[in-house]
Amino acid sequence: MLKWFSFDGIMKEAKRIRWPKTKELMSTMAEVLLFIVFFGTFFVVCEFLITFFLKVIGIGA
Repeated sequence: MLKWFSFDGIMKEAKRIRWPKTKELMSTMAEVLLFIVFFGTFFVVCEFLITFFLKVIGIGA
């Protein structure tokens, strides 16, 4: 069996992982939420504009 595939090898690799600090985690989470809100708003506005345009030219309901 491979050495890194043993329980000891897995535990050794798990200890080498650099987990993010709370400040870094909050910063990244804020960026993700900001992008979600921005793109969500962008697509809703685009949908309203397309719907309005289709109504103006007589295709929409």
